[in-house]
Amino acid sequence: MRGYKLKTLAATAALLATTSLAHAEDVEVLHWWTSGGEAAALNVLKEDLSGQGIGWQDMPVAGGGGTEAMTVLRARVTSGNPPTAVQMLGFDILDWAEEGALANLNDVAAAEGWDEVVPEALQAFAKHDGNWISAPVNVHSTNWVWANKAILDELGIAQPTSWDEFVAALEAVEASGKIALAHGGQAWQDATIFDGVVLSTGGIDFYRQAFIDLDPEALVSDTMVEVFDRMATLRGHVDENFSGRDWNLASAMVINGEAAFQIMGDWAKGEFINAGQVPGEDFLCFRVPGSEGTVSFNADQFAMFGVSGDDAVAAQNAMAASIMSPEFQSAFNVVKGSAPARTDVPNDAFDACGQQAMADLAEAADSGTLIGSIAHGHATRAAVKNAIYDVVTAHFNGEFDSATAVQELVTAIEINQ
Repeated sequence: MRGYKLKTLAATAALLATTSLAHAEDVEVLHWWTSGGEAAALNVLKEDLSGQGIGWQDMPVAGGGGTEAMTVLRARVTSGNPPTAVQMLGFDILDWAEEGALANLNDVAAAEGWDEVVPEALQAFAKHDGNWISAPVNVHSTNWVWANKAILDELGIAQPTSWDEFVAALEAVEASGKIALAHGGQAWQDATIFDGVVLSTGGIDFYRQAFIDLDPEALVSDTMVEVFDRMATLRGHVDENFSGRDWNLASAMVINGEAAFQIMGDWAKGEFINAGQVPGEDFLCFRVPGSEGTVSFNADQFAMFGVSGDDAVAAQNAMAASIMSPEFQSAFNVVKGSAPARTDVPNDAFDACGQQAMADLAEAADSGTLIGSIAHGHATRAAVKNAIYDVVTAHFNGEFDSATAVQELVTAIEINQ
């Protein structure tokens, strides 16, 4: 491994030397990492580039799911002025690649051996027609529960290991006068819960049939009705002020002891760490009960848009190389709460939740249970994803019952396929 790394470093140095004959200019970066934990993680990349003499023009667009950022991006590209790099997820990357808007990163990828160290499930979104078009920063997974340990200890609640135990825990917390489930009533947050509930209810095969293959029989099944029944159960344990709440404010409710649980992707861990909390002591992290052994993932990537001029290309290559260096992957993901996008990054610097995430990811990648997130654009393209959002959110807000939700889901997917 050491020989491989030395060879990689030498190749990368040679590449950057040739692309940096002119002074690398600043990079303009469009992203939606605006919470405390996210900003702290992003600062790792800014400092890394600053050390290379590359300035950072920040273009943050608030909105945890990235929908608002994609609207801003479309306007920038339409006006002929795309940013250097854009935080992007899943099928959104491939859609832009098909429009011919993205740069080719093959030289950087070859110099650093990305093909050997990036899981195939991520490469499916980082490459188009065999060409590298984006640099994966991390692997997030969505089927996590975050819990306030002090509340659970006070009430004598053990970490739930089944759906029934989880529901019983929610009921016990609510009976104590605390908020059982911290949640923000935004469509992408409702859909993030949906990821874990689908896996918990039907398992990996059902998840794949229904939301990767879009199999009509799976979509209208009794299992799907049960999925919506479970979503309704969770809705019954959310406080009345949840509508419109940002996800990090829901995390803060758990951190501050106002609520016991939050179902959210592992970016939530960055909020706990940023608040000085320690996993196992102050908070617990575990998979949505019933979904253990499976990982619904999304990977933040920086898609590089086509730029002209040696300086701009040099800056872009330097940013891509920095993102994919093992040192950065470790430093960034320790702060962000996610797992590295490279499989050769040691876990020494990671806390207990981070080490669990890395182990879960490796196991899922080997066993075929690593699957794209419905909520975060790695299961279906945007039109279908947004149609699912609409149905899940309408049901969560009580607009129709579970049986009606199933029929609405089938119709919405058929229209938007």
